[in-house]
Amino acid sequence: MANIRDLAKVAKVSVSTVSRVLNNYPYVTQEKREAVLQAIRELNYYPNINAVHLSKGKTMVVGILLPFINHSYYSALLEGIAEEANSLGYKLMIIQTYYQEERELEALEMLKHKQIDSLIITSRGLSLNKYEEYLPYGKMVMCEKVNHRGFQSIHIDQYEAFRNAYRFLVNKGHRDIGYCTGREKGSSSLLRKKAFANELNSIGKPIREDWIFPNSFFLQDGHLLIEKLFGLKVRPSALIITNDMVAAGTILESKRRGINIPTDLAIIGFNNDPIAEAMDITTISLPLRQMGREAFKNTLSEGCTIPIEMPFSFIERNTV
Repeated sequence: MANIRDLAKVAKVSVSTVSRVLNNYPYVTQEKREAVLQAIRELNYYPNINAVHLSKGKTMVVGILLPFINHSYYSALLEGIAEEANSLGYKLMIIQTYYQEERELEALEMLKHKQIDSLIITSRGLSLNKYEEYLPYGKMVMCEKVNHRGFQSIHIDQYEAFRNAYRFLVNKGHRDIGYCTGREKGSSSLLRKKAFANELNSIGKPIREDWIFPNSFFLQDGHLLIEKLFGLKVRPSALIITNDMVAAGTILESKRRGINIPTDLAIIGFNNDPIAEAMDITTISLPLRQMGREAFKNTLSEGCTIPIEMPFSFIERNTV
């Protein structure tokens, strides 16, 4: 493959003259410009885009670390990120991890080796200490609350959002409340469990571990949730399900088994996905697209600011 030195040799000009022509700089005589353009045609030369970008100190590519693409929470975040990236002329590199730590390390190595300019972490399995090791190599934006001056943190108050849902059910007369979540050890899940324990304590109820249903992410997990409920001797009268897709699956399977929603089982979902509106599911609305846009904007800002908290809202429909 030809390079600019080959062009300079064929055109009988200096390498700097070739560079000026390629970058459309002025102050090149017409004769030399034509000579370089003729050499480009003869050698079928194409510029190395990566080299051009690196000469400017940027790849114009931002990495997006997410566990699943086909998950409504992450796809909504990604939609907001992509909108902002497109408006600013950036490209995205999507790294789908499935919470495999080696995939997260691959993304961090990309940052280290300047294959990407910065990294947005929508969810992680690796410790924060491991991410901290890579801070010298580029900007990292965490989509969770992180009190570390090296990272930009954009988050939703998961503790308060869960408590809002719980208190709503208590005010509706429920005392036997369970909940369904994603990862047991994820930062958001730990905050939700803390809120759950504190609210139970406020009404004098002990935690029932058999009413906590982790590892639920997709529609089919809602079907499995109802199967687990049917295996219990004592069932909760209400569930907080921190994913509208799982809530939808739970409602569909409940109807198939003759469980009336909300008379037999009240349900509150999370995210306010389109399926929540279609199925009239009460839910906590999270501004995920806006959060994605803000996350991308902050990959371009200098330094880090205090954590940015995004607002949530409660939408009551017909499942409570």
